Amino acid sequence: MTMKSIRNVLLTATLAVAGVSAVAPVAVAKVVPLDRVVAIVDNDVIMESELDSRLKTVRRQIQDRSTALPPEHVLKQQVLERLIIENLQLQIADRAGARIDDNSLNDAIRNIAGRNGMTLEQFRDALAQDGLSYTEAREQIRREMLINRVRQRRVMERVQVTDREVENFRKSEEGRQQLAIEYRLGHILVSLPEGATPNQIAAASKKAEGIYEQLNKGADFAQTAVSQSQGQNALEGGDIGWRKADQLPTLFAEVAVGLKKGQVSRPIRSPSGFHIIKLSDSRGNEQMLQEQVKARHILIKPNEVRSDLEAQELARNLYSRIESGADFSELAKAYSDDTGSALNGGDLGWANPDDMVPAFREQMRTAPANVATTPFKSRFGWHILEVQDKRNEDISDQVRTAQIREVLGQRKFQEELQVWLRELRDQAYVEIKL
Repeated sequence: MTMKSIRNVLLTATLAVAGVSAVAPVAVAKVVPLDRVVAIVDNDVIMESELDSRLKTVRRQIQDRSTALPPEHVLKQQVLERLIIENLQLQIADRAGARIDDNSLNDAIRNIAGRNGMTLEQFRDALAQDGLSYTEAREQIRREMLINRVRQRRVMERVQVTDREVENFRKSEEGRQQLAIEYRLGHILVSLPEGATPNQIAAASKKAEGIYEQLNKGADFAQTAVSQSQGQNALEGGDIGWRKADQLPTLFAEVAVGLKKGQVSRPIRSPSGFHIIKLSDSRGNEQMLQEQVKARHILIKPNEVRSDLEAQELARNLYSRIESGADFSELAKAYSDDTGSALNGGDLGWANPDDMVPAFREQMRTAPANVATTPFKSRFGWHILEVQDKRNEDISDQVRTAQIREVLGQRKFQEELQVWLRELRDQAYVEIKL
């Protein structure tokens, strides 16, 4: 029954009651306004109750930021437009059969609560204080998760970051800033007055050297700064926070790059006095080492004509031949079912054990070098493995390259998202009933 027909039925009932009232007075119930459609969006609708609920939430959010509310008609139009865009994305999710199961939803809610330093019960209480029920919050989070899933699938396929873009970013001023090393320094100042006399300079130098000796003997830097420094950060224990080299005084930057973590510099002279610098920490220059193993293997898979027991027997036979002096490489070429490595004599090159399945990873880490392992089973079949060498490889550059790709990818994603949303809105059938 349409909204129009419902109104007609109500009107007919009202007229019928009016006809009776000429004969005898009757009690007329108060008319309760029904929910109504405010927008038709492709194959779905947005109801007035939904708009009112979202308006209430948005008003509260704006007021919490101590921002003046826009005129009501402007706010209503903006909120309705947001609901339309959300609705279109949820329809895509529905057509694709996307679902957010309760376990995933519960995990997401716990994560939200945790990020805000709350237990689940405290999160419920906070929602109640904001006038939002836990059930409403769950559904809103579910909607947002569905929308995010749609965006990841539809927009990410339009995003590509090239090697040239990565290299250009690395060479740009912004890239150098983002990748620059940051230093956390402690600072103690023995100050000099303007136009200091030789005696004053000598006394300040002697005091600074004495402080330096105390620190080298184990005196606490922060306590020493509070009691003896005349620098601006003395009461903070001399801590001047995290700074990149170009954000430090040139004098400090030149000293910081030559210090090891925890090391204290000798007193440094400047017009303002004698400075003692401590490198408390640094970041952005960490060496990232990855365990790597050079190995080769033979894989025997069960198949349509070879049972698992027969695959195991063949692996044992090959192992016996290796033990008797047969060439591992030649046997791998002849028998291994790992087509990717068989042509190279089973050679896997340098690999990270963490990239392997559990059974293979364990053998890579524990097997002695240059000794074939007895056959062992993984989900792929039966293996004979020989570890040839191990090393710790510095992958810092690869990690930083991945970070650059992430930064550029997120920027492109946001740009493409706006384009995609505009296309989605332009191609949709939307009829405003407000």
